[in-house]
Amino acid sequence: MKIFTTTLGVALLATAANVSGAFAATDLHMIMCGDDTTPGIAVQQTLIDEWTAANPDYAVDIEFVPWGQCQEKSMTLAAAGNPASLAYLGSRTLKQLAKNDLIIPVSLTDEEAESYAAPILGTVTWEGQQWGMPRAFSSKALWYNKGLFAAAGLDPETPPTTWDELLAAAKAITENTDAAGYGMAGASFDNTMHQFMTVMYSNGGEVINADGEIVFGSDNNVEALAFVEALVPYSEPGPIAYDRGKLEILFGEEKVGMLIDGHWLKGRISEDLDAGVVPFPAGPMGKSSSLLITDSLAVFKDSGVEDAALSLAKYLTSPEHQMAFDIAEGYTPIRTGPEVDALIDADATWAPFINVIPDGGPEPFVTDYVAMQDVLNEALQGVILGEVDAAEAVEYAAEELEAVK
Repeated sequence: MKIFTTTLGVALLATAANVSGAFAATDLHMIMCGDDTTPGIAVQQTLIDEWTAANPDYAVDIEFVPWGQCQEKSMTLAAAGNPASLAYLGSRTLKQLAKNDLIIPVSLTDEEAESYAAPILGTVTWEGQQWGMPRAFSSKALWYNKGLFAAAGLDPETPPTTWDELLAAAKAITENTDAAGYGMAGASFDNTMHQFMTVMYSNGGEVINADGEIVFGSDNNVEALAFVEALVPYSEPGPIAYDRGKLEILFGEEKVGMLIDGHWLKGRISEDLDAGVVPFPAGPMGKSSSLLITDSLAVFKDSGVEDAALSLAKYLTSPEHQMAFDIAEGYTPIRTGPEVDALIDADATWAPFINVIPDGGPEPFVTDYVAMQDVLNEALQGVILGEVDAAEAVEYAAEELEAVK
């Protein structure tokens, strides 16, 4: 009988078995999207070593695959009947994997489920079941350049809290400085859609509701897309050429005054740049919100080691272990607790990203994520280029999205 422990004390019981070498351990094939150079990977490896010490029947074989090929490889192996045991991948893929019967539900206990904020758990939930263990998490907020605010005649200690104030600030910066007021993502890339979803959620909009119905064609979303349209004259020239990474460079060079981004931006700009960060302003029909994105550990079906793979996934994502991984990687912590309070006390820039979680919205759970991305980006680009108005773009997108749910 195999015993899957989650306590370090029991790990010592495995020592004798490891030394004896009397059996060959069964491999758990774990696919990791990304590479092995980030600080959190060392933390993860320590935890894996602890788990295998307590479960000597198993050896964890980690394969690092670049993000561009990782999710496709995981799906291809599973569809071919040779699945990995578990994989770290974007939660956006879970519904497609579940509908194709390629992964198993993770069967969270009440205590485990209650340790997550509901919107975070929503990123892995479909038809009342969870299909992955949240492993990495990000939220968004509004970064702004205090120096450009002052140069434009704005109070740098009074950042915008409404869309009207944000639009007025973008206009003032554009007209009174050499910078554009707002950094707008418009390229054919996922973070273009992500930036818009923070705007959308802050106006009470959705793409798909909890019942799996496409609800994109709402007045909330028409208003959100019209707000994007209103910002175009005060954004960098040619927004459809810019993704988030290019906008981060412009912000660091003080060529744009504001942008939506994650906490990681702090580490990508000079410490000499006087930047502030606040919750993204509330729209007329909503309240301040953010898109919430998770990556997850998914357990594949028919690997023959599903129980062991789920045990490992739960061990890695238990509250104390997950927090160590989050801090090492610089991710927004998935759970709350004293460590998170201490994080905010030490660095107040974390507050907008953590406090928004209860009011945030999940990355939409659809069966064809890339198709959804293409539909929404096409609607955004049409409005940015002035080829279609907001109402027409939302109506068309809502119809197209029916095919991807």
